[in-house]
Amino acid sequence: MKSAISTTQVPAAIGPYSQAIEAGGTVYVSGQLPIDPATGAFAEGGIKELTRQSLTNIKHILEQAGLTMGNVVKTSVFLADMNDFAEMNEVYAQFFEAPFPARSAVAVKTLPKNARIEIECIAVK
Repeated sequence: MKSAISTTQVPAAIGPYSQAIEAGGTVYVSGQLPIDPATGAFAEGGIKELTRQSLTNIKHILEQAGLTMGNVVKTSVFLADMNDFAEMNEVYAQFFEAPFPARSAVAVKTLPKNARIEIECIAVK
């Protein structure tokens, strides 16, 4: 069985997918763009602010599932420009503690809505 997880604290899905799905004690969080739910627009600022917004959105989804960032075992970070890696990493480190989740970080040609970053994760109960 699987069940959808959603919260109004993050932007609604922009396609035929769930904000997150829980199956067998594992929560799969869909990629989160750096959209501020209060404005419906990308967070203002550079890659640091955008990273913070994407991770804050993930945090809210996990809270809806009764989890914290400490439950995250894997993240995937998609960057429009790998030159943003160092600044993204600086903010990313503020959201996690050792032992840190496994992670992939890749540069992609384009992201939805021409975003500069998108982050997804897997968390376990």
